[in-house]
Amino acid sequence: MATLDITGEQFASTIEGNDIVLVDFWAEWCGPCKQFGPTYSAVSEKHPDVLFTKVDTEAQQQLAAEAGITSIPTLMAFREKVLVFSQPGALNAQQLEQVVDAVKALDMDEVHAHVARQREEAATAASQPSGPRDTTQDGTQIPDF
Repeated sequence: MATLDITGEQFASTIEGNDIVLVDFWAEWCGPCKQFGPTYSAVSEKHPDVLFTKVDTEAQQQLAAEAGITSIPTLMAFREKVLVFSQPGALNAQQLEQVVDAVKALDMDEVHAHVARQREEAATAASQPSGPRDTTQDGTQIPDF
């Protein structure tokens, strides 16, 4: 399958509507991006069950910022709407194949359980009252002035 260029407007629906999505964040001026492009395209042809997408960070600056892209190329992999891989830097064909195989091999029941635990822990931590900020050695709170 060929790669698909996507925009910020298409990003969420693309992730939500497909089981496995790889996203290559790139720019025309980026040398390593240009090197990685043909490798990405060639590997996409071997995996018709995976959607290989590309985001031009120059044209989609808001999406790149929202995705936390600070270096390009950056490859992200989503499976069942969960970000399961994110790494900057160009990969060779063998490395990219390893990423695709690893994403396909994930036990998604385990991944979803892990995500649920993380959300629970975050919610619990957010609901816990924070302790006194400034205290003396014996635990007496120092009043704010």
